[in-house]
Amino acid sequence: VQPNNYSTFYDDQRQNWSIMFESEKAAMDFSKQVCIAKCNSSPVLESVLYQDLLLGEGQGVEAGDSLEVAYTGWLFQNNGLGQVFDSNVNKDKLLRLKLGSGKVIKGWEEGMMGMKKGGRRYLIIPPAWAYGAQGVTGRVPPDSTLVFEVEVRRVKLAKECSASDGLSVSSRDSPAPSPVPSSDGFSAD
Repeated sequence: VQPNNYSTFYDDQRQNWSIMFESEKAAMDFSKQVCIAKCNSSPVLESVLYQDLLLGEGQGVEAGDSLEVAYTGWLFQNNGLGQVFDSNVNKDKLLRLKLGSGKVIKGWEEGMMGMKKGGRRYLIIPPAWAYGAQGVTGRVPPDSTLVFEVEVRRVKLAKECSASDGLSVSSRDSPAPSPVPSSDGFSAD
């Protein structure tokens, strides 16, 4: 996925191709279909498949970063999208999560790494990385593969601290290596 409704790919001869779509929606729909096709062509889905739909801006998120996310989750049925089992898209509250804290399914922890603010990504998550043999009573049958469309609306980097002038400082944005933070979370300087 590239800016301005472009996508690029290599063919089996390693030749690079670009496609320009008429709209952002057409580009995203195409990317979703590519992800579903990847899933359907793999003999066994053993890890999370993901496909960027929109790249977003800024730093890619890492473990420890806090996110606010809009999402929709579908059951993967008959080689495609089944019924929606969960969504917060039309609700007032975004889902808040801290990557790496273990509060969401393992497939989200894995599939959201590197996303940027404003980014959208399609995740196809095998049962072992989701709810496994237990499922979720009344919503997710046991051993279900899940599909999520996630959008990162807000990001708070774990390495941000408040400087004395009130400006936000991120050690990942500074060119100089940062000192090891002291126990209170503020750097030595």
